[in-house]
Amino acid sequence: MGFGKMGHAVREVALAQGHEIRAEIDIGQLTRESLRSAEVAIEFTQPDAAADNLIKLAGWKVPVVCGTTGWYGRLEEVRSSVETSQSALVYAPNFSLGVQFLLRAAREIGNALAQRPEFDAYLVDIHHRAKKDAPSGTAGAMQQVLRGADHTRAYPITSIRSGEVPGTHELHVEGPGESLTFQHVARDRTIFAAGAVTAARWLVERPRQGVFTLEQVLFGETDETG
Repeated sequence: MGFGKMGHAVREVALAQGHEIRAEIDIGQLTRESLRSAEVAIEFTQPDAAADNLIKLAGWKVPVVCGTTGWYGRLEEVRSSVETSQSALVYAPNFSLGVQFLLRAAREIGNALAQRPEFDAYLVDIHHRAKKDAPSGTAGAMQQVLRGADHTRAYPITSIRSGEVPGTHELHVEGPGESLTFQHVARDRTIFAAGAVTAARWLVERPRQGVFTLEQVLFGETDETG
């Protein structure tokens, strides 16, 4: 769902792994018939379309992987629809494995900084000029993880939108006489597509009900609330 750059990347990865593409649906074209009995949907559209798409898919009990960001203000509404319909959703601001490593590292960094007032820290996210949301969902997730471990800092985010950058995220830590930089650089959109296809396969191989994160797909299977 959504046939922009990410949609094309998902198509290439899925076909390369031997999956069948049952339907390619662009924004505004989603109907039950358009799904053509697909086992799972992968959604990369736009922030103003994603939540409504997810609610429709939940009502039809079609498991879905969503990589669109900028719609999380409606997350609880979507969650309620998924749970009421006993369907399944995997959502993530970033579907690369490396970003999941960075998020796990950020939690530990936040814990380490919590008792060190002499250090400052901030985030930078850099993306292509066409990206709709700023800060990125990944930067927001990093900020949330850091603040959860360290309540003493704001971890402000600077967003840059320029050129064709697929996505770069940085955590900067500044101390007296020293600096640390933790950086993830996406060189190709294929990494996001591969993660989304992995999550889709996870939903289909053993049917689940509920809302899940990519972290749970990769590292553990407890539901998001437990």
